[in-house]
Amino acid sequence: MKISHSWLTQYLNVSKTPDEISKILTSIGLEVESLEAKETVKGGLVGVVVGEVLTCEKHPDADKLSLTTVNVGADQPLSIVCGAPNVAKGQKVLVATVGAKLYFNDQEIVIKKAKLRGQLSEGMICAEDELGLGDSHDGIMVLPADAPVGMPAADYLRIEKDYQYEIGLTPNRIDAASHYGVARDLAAYLTYHESPVKANLPDVSNFKVDNNTLPIPVEVLNTEACPRYCGITISGVKVAPSPEWLQKRLRSIGLNPINNVVDVTNFVLHEVGQPLHAFDADAIKGNKVIVRTMPEGTPFVTLDGVERKLSADDLMICNESEPMCIAGVFGGLHSGVTEKTTKVFLESACFNPVYVRKTGRRHDLHTDASFRFERGTDPNITVWALKRAALLIKEVAGGTISSEIVDVNSSPVNHFEVDFNIHRAWSLIGKQIPEVDIEKILEGLEIRVLKKNGQQWLLGVPTYRVDVRREADVVEDILRIYGYNNVEIGAKVNGTLSYTKKPDSLQMQNIVSDYLSSNGFAEIMCNSLTKGGYYEGLATFPEVNSVKILNPLSNELNVLRQTLLFGGLESIQRNINFRNLNLKLYEFGNCYVFKPEVKSEKPLDKYSEHFSIGIWLTGENIKEHWMTKPERQNFYHLKGYVHSILSRFGFSIDRIEASEAPGDIYAYGLTYKAQGKHLVTYGMVSPEILRQFDIKTDVFFAEIMWLPLMDMIAESKIQYQELPKFPEVRRDLALLIDSSVKYEQIRKLAFETERKLLKSVNLFDVYQGKNIPEGKKSYAISYILQDESKTLTDEQIDRTMKRLIDVYVRELGAQIR
Repeated sequence: MKISHSWLTQYLNVSKTPDEISKILTSIGLEVESLEAKETVKGGLVGVVVGEVLTCEKHPDADKLSLTTVNVGADQPLSIVCGAPNVAKGQKVLVATVGAKLYFNDQEIVIKKAKLRGQLSEGMICAEDELGLGDSHDGIMVLPADAPVGMPAADYLRIEKDYQYEIGLTPNRIDAASHYGVARDLAAYLTYHESPVKANLPDVSNFKVDNNTLPIPVEVLNTEACPRYCGITISGVKVAPSPEWLQKRLRSIGLNPINNVVDVTNFVLHEVGQPLHAFDADAIKGNKVIVRTMPEGTPFVTLDGVERKLSADDLMICNESEPMCIAGVFGGLHSGVTEKTTKVFLESACFNPVYVRKTGRRHDLHTDASFRFERGTDPNITVWALKRAALLIKEVAGGTISSEIVDVNSSPVNHFEVDFNIHRAWSLIGKQIPEVDIEKILEGLEIRVLKKNGQQWLLGVPTYRVDVRREADVVEDILRIYGYNNVEIGAKVNGTLSYTKKPDSLQMQNIVSDYLSSNGFAEIMCNSLTKGGYYEGLATFPEVNSVKILNPLSNELNVLRQTLLFGGLESIQRNINFRNLNLKLYEFGNCYVFKPEVKSEKPLDKYSEHFSIGIWLTGENIKEHWMTKPERQNFYHLKGYVHSILSRFGFSIDRIEASEAPGDIYAYGLTYKAQGKHLVTYGMVSPEILRQFDIKTDVFFAEIMWLPLMDMIAESKIQYQELPKFPEVRRDLALLIDSSVKYEQIRKLAFETERKLLKSVNLFDVYQGKNIPEGKKSYAISYILQDESKTLTDEQIDRTMKRLIDVYVRELGAQIR
């Protein structure tokens, strides 16, 4: 949200600098993300001065160019080649001198000395559009004859310097979505910390109805969707460009002026946060406004020229025969104000946030008005805003107010009452703020103390604070004005101590994080909200198990994630787009599952969440170097990291059950289980999934289930024993086996055959190709044997290896090479 400093100070007399104000706003919850100096004309016209054309002759080699000499107040006049058809001797003009920077069509142009068709040009005589003062390019700007030669254009045109705050407004603070709202919050801070000051609304006491020649009655058929609707008519308006002051105000926050009537509605919206809409009164058939919903599928052409099919739940502003506007969201093509409009019906309403939010999402329409209505507007400012806009329209467009204010208010509201306990507030804050200070802060926030009964207070919250409905909300408001930094951290910290045999999960996370970070990984944090389309057609993570958001922010963030995979792939895609190709990433995060098959009276029983670790590898493991060859990340690099993590927590890899990873997620990979619990799945991500992200390189991904890991660590018993006194023995086998046989089968058979002496099995070579029959492959495998009570004899070793060979031949059809 953009806020203009000069506009802000219209409502609050404050002498602080923009930098000081930005720090205050950030401290009270209105975070200023950027503060930027702005001029009413981009660049401030630095280097542009008033000049006088002393001579003007035709260019000898170009029919459309003129040779001029221009006095700009310097020692010598400038020679300038000009292409404008209206340039003439004696004119006062605006001249961009050498070095001046202009912004034409948003592109920076630096004025330099140049030769045009052989003639020296030492500047440029400018047109309106070249200076950013208008759209005209018919010729140069000609100033009045009394314009002082040499005066900077910024001084002559009274170019104003302003500052623009970019505020990262949180969804709960819609009360501050306007200049007056920000001024009101700033006043609360200054009143408590410095001296009493109040933000003031413009005076509308001179509002009066001029006549009653154009009454337009209003009927609200859906009072749930529209609790309050106000309207008034203005006749005899002349639609034209807005005056300079109004255009400057809108441009100061990045809005383009449209016409004087529409500009007034936008001005009031950004002044006090109340959206307004102006209708051409002649387009209101039947001379009546009806607020209602329309039948499902009713076609409606919006202001952007797009025909949309309405839902039966879309609230519409209609005349007697057809809809004119989607309430609180977007106007219609045929009912808006145009240059031919002479009569205006002005609307100021309060719409139900849920209706507006659902309609906006349904039609993918998001406007400044819907942004405010979706979060809740003040129902008690509608009439004031209507009066303010009507007076401004009379000022800038003429006309007379031609009806009484129509005010359909089905549910009048005054203030919201909140019970407030001083002791509970102190407990939440962690500090005993004096009661007199609390009352002073509440007064600055316009929260009234209705009743006091010792430590128990009854408060009246103003209607514009739609986010303050609980005692905790009031405490938060008090604390942000008092200052979070003013709450000291004492030497004594109270806490509840408990003993558990389970390992400290946070400590274990730190161990894993330290290990991965020390091996070159970067930690990422992805959004728990993700795109539901990622889960379409998946068997491992079925779409039906996605936890859907009832009112999603967008179609790209409409479900909670079932896996960490897709968030990491989005990060990889973004990095690759910025040419950061070699990535090692990890993330800790929750995943969420909906189980519709669960039968329970408690709705939450259908939902579950689990904590996971995600690990991603892509690109090169070893970068190109004169001493080494580049090496790509591969499955075995990832396997090594997974094994290291499991081993660090005391798991014996040789005793873990392994199976193939699911084929809809992985091109190949493994799933590990222990005691029937799923521990980890890892492998190379399926090319079909990578194509969704336009990733054209291999990505390797592991997801470790954290809770089962913690449970098994808690259950495992740590046993200490002496280091073996007797040596271990290594024996190797080269097996010729069918290509379909997996290494896991070989390893598993080995431990089932020899449980006592066999300590580890390791595959150290795989070969397919020349001298190997088709459909076969050769595995070279090492076996470590050891007896902890005595030294192994050759006879024991040979007997063990023979048993292994026999079982491989019998079970796998292996041949010993």
